[in-house]
Amino acid sequence: MQARKILLIGKVGQVGWELRRTLAPLGTVVCVDYPEVDLTEPDSIRKWVRDVQPQLVINAAAYTAVDKAETESELAMKINGRAPGVLAEEAKRLGAGLIHYSTDYVYDGTKAAAYVEEDLPNPLSAYGRSKLAGDQALHQVDGDYLVFRLCWVYGARGGNFARTILRLARERDTLRVVRDQVGCPTWSRMIAEATALVAQRTGAGALGEVKGIYHLSATGSTSWHGFAEALVARMPPEQRRCRQIEAIPATEYPSPTRRPANSVLAGGKLARVFGLRLPDWQESLGLVMEELP
Repeated sequence: MQARKILLIGKVGQVGWELRRTLAPLGTVVCVDYPEVDLTEPDSIRKWVRDVQPQLVINAAAYTAVDKAETESELAMKINGRAPGVLAEEAKRLGAGLIHYSTDYVYDGTKAAAYVEEDLPNPLSAYGRSKLAGDQALHQVDGDYLVFRLCWVYGARGGNFARTILRLARERDTLRVVRDQVGCPTWSRMIAEATALVAQRTGAGALGEVKGIYHLSATGSTSWHGFAEALVARMPPEQRRCRQIEAIPATEYPSPTRRPANSVLAGGKLARVFGLRLPDWQESLGLVMEELP
């Protein structure tokens, strides 16, 4: 396959940092982030796409402060809801493909089974509503796009649940972690590697019937409490101060944001269309722990 020019927006985030490496063999990767590009300003977005003239645009940037979004809903909507539409318009004008990342927070979490792509979204939070607006914007523009909905992203870099738990386990005797919210802890590197494989297989644009929304998450599921227990159990004993992880209901965790009780995403469509299935979350966790300080 001929090498392509790829524009990666969001180079310093958990997924974006991994994408810089996994995309490198596919062509020339132009990586930008704020303040180079300002996703609240459509002209800034348009300028980068028009100057780079990519065959593929990957948007790994987002407003991710879930709790702050309740009071900064307009800012979240500009970045998560409107900017993807501008990117979609520019990519379509060039005949370029567009890959964008969404979230499990577009669902309300009331379903008993894992969510599939055909399930109707019903976000509970300002963050979820802003991300759903971005998904809908890509659909309305109707270019060659892929939306990957992610779940419980974590890795060895950045601010995430796993790194927070490991830090607290070194500092405290007891942790209190929510037991009644379940999801699929997904390693940022697995997301980046799957993205690169899909990009390699689809080429630039002309996605045809495969374009649309896909769930991209680890196999298996657990609660936040179960995730915390797995993390702490893998710590070297000499680093671990924590001796108890108390399971608490979500009602006892102070938060301005309503989070879905069930965030489990089914990956069957990704497997059927692209032949990709991410490993079990516990298998990935073992690999991540090898990289953590």
